[in-house]
Amino acid sequence: MTALGLLHTGHSAEDDFPRIEQLLGSDVRVDLVRVEPDPHAADPVGRLGAPDALAGATEQLRLSGAEAVVWASTGGSFAYGWEGAQAQVGALARTAGLPASSTSVAFAHAVRELDAGRVAVAAPYSPEETARFADFLTAGGVRVVVTHAAGAPPATAWDEAELLALVRAADHADAQAVLVPGTSLSTAAHIAALEKNLGKPVLTANQVTVWQALRLADRRVNAPALGALFTREPVVQV
Repeated sequence: MTALGLLHTGHSAEDDFPRIEQLLGSDVRVDLVRVEPDPHAADPVGRLGAPDALAGATEQLRLSGAEAVVWASTGGSFAYGWEGAQAQVGALARTAGLPASSTSVAFAHAVRELDAGRVAVAAPYSPEETARFADFLTAGGVRVVVTHAAGAPPATAWDEAELLALVRAADHADAQAVLVPGTSLSTAAHIAALEKNLGKPVLTANQVTVWQALRLADRRVNAPALGALFTREPVVQV
């Protein structure tokens, strides 16, 4: 059994992770631990992603036997900028005593895994937050050719038709993949359909979060239902 530890905001879309477990179809367990905000941080994002807030949740992951830990929040990681996000996961790794990452960093690694030189961003965020995510990716070596900001309220539930409209609105002929940030979106059941419609890879927040955790645990699983990202070599099934 490969046990993965995710630090989660608990806001919404927790149902995505049991679904991902099922779609992996192997001996992988995804454990979620709720991160409580740091009351001393100056802003809402900082309260969620502050070192003390993350450190306080790691003990449960150690007890669960997790082999890697990922801070499952896009906004709570890219808000710190590329260098700040690296420092954030470095501090998390030291505290947990485990390989660590975050959703935003996972997006950059997933783009490299797919060898996608140019990407589009289809975000549920405001234009300002979407621009910050694009700047984060650019600082991480990802070329963003276009962005689309839906400006949806936090924790909005999206069905497949709405997700398809979102990715279509952002898609561009020059983009080799479409990125959908936002761990509050339940996307796992729809990735294959989105990719089929667009004819290119679609990377979503919860998908890349689990992929990154598997990567850190030195585990590869072939799960085409979770999109092109989960069909890359080397593939090892246990």
